[in-house]
Amino acid sequence: MNSILPVEPMLRRARAVTLGSLAVTVATSLIMPGIGIFRESRPLWIVLGAIGVLAFAATQAGALYATVTPWLSDHARRRLLIAFGVASVLTLPLTAPVGGSRWETWAWIGGSIIGSLPMLKVGRVPTTVLSLVVFVAAGILADRPVPALVIVASIAAAVIAMSVAHLWLWDMLLQARKGREAQAQLAATEERLRFARDVHDVLGHDLSLITLKAELASKLASVDAEASAKEASEVQQLATRALTNMREAVHGYRAVNLKEQLDAIADVLQSSGVRCTITQPDNELPQAIATRLAVVLREASTNMLRHSQAKWCTIDVTQEGEEVRMTVANDGAGTKATDRHSSGLAGLADRLAEAGGRLRTRQQDGVFTLEASIKP
Repeated sequence: MNSILPVEPMLRRARAVTLGSLAVTVATSLIMPGIGIFRESRPLWIVLGAIGVLAFAATQAGALYATVTPWLSDHARRRLLIAFGVASVLTLPLTAPVGGSRWETWAWIGGSIIGSLPMLKVGRVPTTVLSLVVFVAAGILADRPVPALVIVASIAAAVIAMSVAHLWLWDMLLQARKGREAQAQLAATEERLRFARDVHDVLGHDLSLITLKAELASKLASVDAEASAKEASEVQQLATRALTNMREAVHGYRAVNLKEQLDAIADVLQSSGVRCTITQPDNELPQAIATRLAVVLREASTNMLRHSQAKWCTIDVTQEGEEVRMTVANDGAGTKATDRHSSGLAGLADRLAEAGGRLRTRQQDGVFTLEASIKP
């Protein structure tokens, strides 16, 4: 089952253009079978031919729709492909006799079938086998085999030529999107690894000392009660210190180098194709402020990578008196006024408010701006 992911405005527009191109291709390839129906004089075959052509057009459109809808479930995709296959087979008895002996109605449909196979990504072997079957069927059904085979080949080539560029660009967009998501996930994974290393550094030394002191206290208990009690007291102090360090690590109060964080975020954004400009004060910020701003910075950059189509961003850290302000702006804002990711930002706003700070966001002319301010 494919995961359902949010679709950015740029991706929606590219998908609409691709679907429009495919629709034109489908419509164009069915003009000649439609003419064959108008040439038919027998009422029954007019009805049957119209049913065959319309059913084929509908299922072909559905199958091509599945090609450019990556979030569609595998089950729905299979059903659309099966429907297209069934409709393609039914066109043989429904449309082959339509149009008379001088109009190879089904040959036009056969060419459209072959032209659609590469776009449906059914695989090289099935595409080759089905193409040969279509050519054989066209040659057998037609009163004039050579013109029929020429029609099949030319229509197939035309359908492929009209659609391959759009589908290639669409695939490139999807790959770029996956790359951005992978970059964001990598950044999150690196942050988890950094936290794991910090926890190990915080607790590793203290727990080793606690273990040694506890063993020593246990050995001294039977020979020197006073020394054993002293060691036990030190174990208690070490455990208290370890608990304090652990709480500091969990709540993000350990030392954070904001300049290093800014450089790391800039590298990630640059590698994802986002031009990043950073402005920061020369002096070192208070540790408590740097720690809280680093959390805001990571959240803002992760949202930018995962949920926007930003081409540039600016990160400005300024200090006016005691107040420190960080402003993160990018041009990847969507068309909706409400931020879809407000839950994460709301959590940050609450954490800043607890420390006397505030978080504000605004969106104007396609630019999303996040501003965090805090005082020591």
